[in-house]
Amino acid sequence: MKDDRNSMFRDAQEDRSTAAQIPDTPQTRAPAYRLAFADPDFLCRDELRPVRLQLELLKPEMILNERGIKSTVVLFGGARIPEPSQKAGARTETLAELSRYYDEARAFARMMTEKSMASYGREYVIATGGGPGVMEAGNRGAMEAGGASIGFNIVLPHEQAPNAYVTPGMCFNFHYFAIRKMHFLMRARAVCVFPGGFGTLDETFEALTLVQTERMKRVPFLLFGEAFWRRIINWEALVEAGTISPEDLDLFRFVETAAEAVAIIEAWEAAAEG
Repeated sequence: MKDDRNSMFRDAQEDRSTAAQIPDTPQTRAPAYRLAFADPDFLCRDELRPVRLQLELLKPEMILNERGIKSTVVLFGGARIPEPSQKAGARTETLAELSRYYDEARAFARMMTEKSMASYGREYVIATGGGPGVMEAGNRGAMEAGGASIGFNIVLPHEQAPNAYVTPGMCFNFHYFAIRKMHFLMRARAVCVFPGGFGTLDETFEALTLVQTERMKRVPFLLFGEAFWRRIINWEALVEAGTISPEDLDLFRFVETAAEAVAIIEAWEAAAEG
């Protein structure tokens, strides 16, 4: 979006276009002659890491602001959890069993997006990692409800590519995990975590740490699949060891269904407004 306050100065895009038409000479072919902001090799230098961090923070923030997005509902979950119709091809019996959470994520996203539509798609916008599995289910449910959804993708050597259901204008790609996770939580009005692997655990515990240490406001924090989460993490052992406080177990709740999760979020909002 062009800033009219700077209209008295020549636009950077104009200069980039003009620079592309300059005569081909030894001087103009030299990397030193490239416009700094239009020089990918320069921007990828180690010394420019602070600039790249800032760019990854600013680009999604500016685009989401322009779209009028005020709040999100975040879905974390495994990229390897299959759609139920594909569970026969799952690599383990456990993954096949967990496929039911694909449908729960899809239904939950659809229900929350229907709620979002009442705010003209500005509140409760579904945000996922933009990849396959649970992430795909979340974006798919939002699309089925007729709404937009966000995908915070990241460059990985395998698995992570945008699913077909993310709203194209709100599908972002990241280099830095830290900035990506920051964007997940900057607008979150609820965090919903489905079964997953290392990435899901990383996202879950970072978010819980921010809430525990009051670096982030408390929001509904829902873990889908109590049996899975109790098998993976011995929450009570952390309390018994004294490494967390008993009240820290109140920072999250276990749920099994989309309807249960929506009811908790709506009750939380009602209590906040009352």
